[in-house]
Amino acid sequence: QLQLVESGGGLVQPGGSLRLSCAASGSPLDYYAIGWFRQAPGKEREGISCISRSGDNTKYTDSVKGRFTISRDNAKKTVYLQMNSLKPEDTAVYYCAARGRVYSTLPMCTMEGAGMAFWGKGTLVTVSS
Repeated sequence: QLQLVESGGGLVQPGGSLRLSCAASGSPLDYYAIGWFRQAPGKEREGISCISRSGDNTKYTDSVKGRFTISRDNAKKTVYLQMNSLKPEDTAVYYCAARGRVYSTLPMCTMEGAGMAFWGKGTLVTVSS
C-alpha cells in the first residue's frame, strides 16, 4: 500500500520561497502519477499541479503558473513542489496525492481530487509578514 508524507511547509514572508517534498513508501513511486492540492481556511480543496509517472507531463492551475514548479525523483521516491514568489493567498494546507496504478498509466496527469487513490496528511504553508 502506497503511503505519502509531505514535508517542507512553514512560515514564509510574501515574495519568499519554499520547497515541499512528498515522500513515498510501500510501493515504487514510478507506478504513480502525483498531484499537489491545497486547502485554505474556509475554502474548498483545489488541485494546483500534477506530474505524470515519467515526469514528461506536468500541469499547473492558473494561480500558480510561472511561480510553482513540480518535479520528481523516482529513485529517491520523492515528488517536489518548488514554490517561489509566494503570496498571502497561497496560505493553505498542502497535500500530495497519487492516482491509482491503472489511471497512472495514462500519459496526461490530472489535478482532479476525485481521481486520486492515496493521500498524504498535509503540510501547512503560511505566507505572512
